[in-house]
Amino acid sequence: MKLSITLNDEPVQVETDPAMPALWLLRDVLELTGTKYGCGIGMCGTCTVLVDGEAQRACVLPSAALDGRRVQTIEGVGHTLIASLQRAWLRRQVPQCGYCQSGMIMAAAALLARSESPSADEIREQLTVLCRCGTYQRVVQAIVDVSEELVRGQS
Repeated sequence: MKLSITLNDEPVQVETDPAMPALWLLRDVLELTGTKYGCGIGMCGTCTVLVDGEAQRACVLPSAALDGRRVQTIEGVGHTLIASLQRAWLRRQVPQCGYCQSGMIMAAAALLARSESPSADEIREQLTVLCRCGTYQRVVQAIVDVSEELVRGQS
């Protein structure tokens, strides 16, 4: 199947098996390895990407579901919100092992796109990416920081 995707703001056409998980299309075919494999069953969120602005677990999303859609991965660093989150991650010293970080940042970007000013409780409730290092408090604070920047118009 030939897919037409807008990937990180660039049009892409790619031939693929429509049943192939989007994760493998991104990593193995398109060589965008920032999206990580975690559990393979859509539970951990390590593989989170944005599809038409919504957080999606790429390990369980068939490639065919991407046809005609906008896909944003962590490599799309030109995306202002993602870049703001990356800077906040560094300021708050969120990364430890770093494995969940791309999925966590993408999920945070989707959350902030839906709700410019979520409370810390809303962030904890809606951010469902697992972090084995347990940096959740720093993650919440980094998202709050970016939220405050958005409200002030600085992002």
